[in-house]
Amino acid sequence: MKTLRSLIVVLLALIWFLPTYLIVVNAFTPNDAYTGDVRWFPGGVAIFENMAAAWEAAQLGPSMLNSFAYAVVAGCLAVLVAAFAGFAVTAIPGGRRIFWFWLIYAGSLFPAQAFLRPLFTGYAESGLYDTGMGLLLIYVATCIPFSFFIMRNHMLTIPPEVAEAAQLDGANWWRVFTRFHLPLSRSALAAAFIFQFVWVWNELLFGITLSYSEQIRPVMAALAGLQSNYGTVGPPVVLAGALLVSLPTVVVFLAFQRVFASSLGGTRI
Repeated sequence: MKTLRSLIVVLLALIWFLPTYLIVVNAFTPNDAYTGDVRWFPGGVAIFENMAAAWEAAQLGPSMLNSFAYAVVAGCLAVLVAAFAGFAVTAIPGGRRIFWFWLIYAGSLFPAQAFLRPLFTGYAESGLYDTGMGLLLIYVATCIPFSFFIMRNHMLTIPPEVAEAAQLDGANWWRVFTRFHLPLSRSALAAAFIFQFVWVWNELLFGITLSYSEQIRPVMAALAGLQSNYGTVGPPVVLAGALLVSLPTVVVFLAFQRVFASSLGGTRI
């Protein structure tokens, strides 16, 4: 039984890895040697030339800096707000905790496409369209619900005696939150931030809907612009560009994978 389970896991892993393998193999193919057929084995070692061509054609440098700023700032703000909300519904006495949980968490249950038309209209009328502040606001708002889910679940594991003992010593709720719950939630804060960093970096829908200029658009929107020039740059260049812009998130995830294992071991509702 254990052998069968291991074989199933290996098979699923191979199926999951297959698209990545094809991207890497075809990104190595020289652009002028690509025939349009999918390659299962490398047809050359032109990966760096293809990355350089993608970098120049799509102007990936400024857009990567934009995405880095959006991901860091939006991730930090969303996790901070989520920590406040998680503390409020777990430590501060009050009723309807389940109601407040579902009210906030419901923001992650609806498809983003449902918000595009009102967002586009509102942004166009308010002057937020094609602005860094506009993208930052929607990224923060979108990141809060799932960050709240992580922070709330973690703070449920903090014994209530911590807050009670602090209050007996004269601490108010603000001091309880900043001096006790935040330091005890460092691993959950890091995990929530990394999740949101990766999501904002890989986000495309809002990037192409709410921005168009090179000074504002995130990196995935720039990569989508490269794909629109499909016949000019060639598929190997597009695939090499996709690999290039994916490297930061891969590095972040691998560097902090222990954080996920230590802080996301269980969930409660």
